[in-house]
Amino acid sequence: MRMRKLGRTGIEVSAYCLGTMMFGKMGNPDHDDCVRMIHRALGEGINFVDTADVYGYSETEEIVGKALQGHRDDVVLATKFNGPMGEGPNRSGSSRRWIVQAVEGSLKRLRTDHIDLYQIHHPDPYTDIEETLSALTDLVRAGKVRAIGSSNLPASEIVEAQWVSQQRGLHRLRTEQPTYSILNRGIEREVLPACHRYGLGVLVWSPLAMGLLTGRYRKNAQRPDNARMKWVPGHLTDERKLDAVEQLLTLAEEAGHTLTHLAMAFATSHPDVTCAIIGPRTMDQLDDLLTGATLTLDDDILDRIDAIVPPGTDISPLDVSYTPPSLDRTDLRRRAPHERAAA
Repeated sequence: MRMRKLGRTGIEVSAYCLGTMMFGKMGNPDHDDCVRMIHRALGEGINFVDTADVYGYSETEEIVGKALQGHRDDVVLATKFNGPMGEGPNRSGSSRRWIVQAVEGSLKRLRTDHIDLYQIHHPDPYTDIEETLSALTDLVRAGKVRAIGSSNLPASEIVEAQWVSQQRGLHRLRTEQPTYSILNRGIEREVLPACHRYGLGVLVWSPLAMGLLTGRYRKNAQRPDNARMKWVPGHLTDERKLDAVEQLLTLAEEAGHTLTHLAMAFATSHPDVTCAIIGPRTMDQLDDLLTGATLTLDDDILDRIDAIVPPGTDISPLDVSYTPPSLDRTDLRRRAPHERAAA
């Protein structure tokens, strides 16, 4: 497995990162099988594991903690906070109050005394970024966290966070974890250039577009009745995306590759992408992903992909993509009726 620098942290990570969202009741409930998959990935040279407290509502971190016993020093371990972890108004978000509580829970479940990369799972427009960075800085200074990062941040918020760190003498966000696939290339327009400007490592999630780029979901075919279809129905039934999938399937077949391997190789081809997160649910899926890790796409194939989905283009957002309050709330887009007229 090829190793790449994680931004300017000095840490080296594998070009595939093992994502664990499918470990536990969200995907594979067999803990022993999940542990075997983690060990298989480590044995094949993957040294980067990404999880989150909210995956399985702590179950997934417990699985990862069990699997890494005896391997901890060989693994770059990343987890995330921010998602809801129980009832009540203060068991989520990016406040200092929640961060200092959330990290202790993750450390206990992961059976470790430090986290290599601690990430803000989602933007929190209602918490001052200085509040968040100050709390994370204290965790780094206490030795509980080695580096800090973000996930799903718009480019403007990446820049703001860097500016606040510089002005206040706080630790900088060192990584960003955005969604990126052939079907969702929007980060090429502003997010990746911002990450390049500030030397951030980039670990991209859902390079298979939540399953669309496996070829399992086809145009004019019967839709699988599964949990994913219930979770992101708009994404998996989007006619424009399904049209692109049909073209990509033809391209992959002509090139002698599977669509899955083509999609993964595309994600790792971008010079500003440090690694692509794989999220297998079964050992067979993991083995297939590992088999395609050596694939190199030539310029002709990449040009043909560009012709199907132009650079910087999201065919349409993922159902689970972050929506800024300015787009989600009508009161931030519309003046009160008596103030709307120009005269």
